[in-house]
Amino acid sequence: MSRCHREGLLKDVCKLLNCTDEDQSKNHSLVGWAKQHLSWGPREWANQTWSGESKFNLFGTDGIQWIRRPIGSRYAPQYQCPTVKHGGGSVMVWGCFSDTSMGPLKRIQDNDPKHTSGHVANWFRRRRVDLLEWPSQSPDLNPIKHMWEELERRLNGVRASNANQKFAQLEAAWKSIPMTVGQTLLDSMPRRCQAVIDAKGYPTKY
Repeated sequence: MSRCHREGLLKDVCKLLNCTDEDQSKNHSLVGWAKQHLSWGPREWANQTWSGESKFNLFGTDGIQWIRRPIGSRYAPQYQCPTVKHGGGSVMVWGCFSDTSMGPLKRIQDNDPKHTSGHVANWFRRRRVDLLEWPSQSPDLNPIKHMWEELERRLNGVRASNANQKFAQLEAAWKSIPMTVGQTLLDSMPRRCQAVIDAKGYPTKY
């Protein structure tokens, strides 16, 4: 297949997917970053600190809940998911981890990440941490996403009556996550980079 033919097919696919020039630029940025860091070994990845924000509901989930039930029991009370009017509230947190330790978990006041951006920058500056150049909108490359999933699993079924109690639960669970979890996530970085390259910047299984 000629280069012109491949480029024509790519344009047709982008039209079908309603891709914008901004989307394609973002994909190129992701692929470029992944190629640049594909040759990194365990030592280079271990020298990084990974951070991010996440929201945790006091009650329930924002996603789809699947229920396994016998045929004909759709409306049986034991197979119903309880809900809370107006969502029940949530807590947004910022956290970080490295190859050797779980960093602090901080509550973001008013669920607004902008309120902590300066504090986060100062936190890194005081510890003389050089920030890794990072492509925007790149969840497939940042292992912190899976650390948030681990944190949510540890609190599955645990209820909180208010935001302060929820944050206390999150903080305790965060501190209990063993470093083997973080190390396993960092071991996946070469595979993540390769997956982004293979997918040409589009979403991957990560």
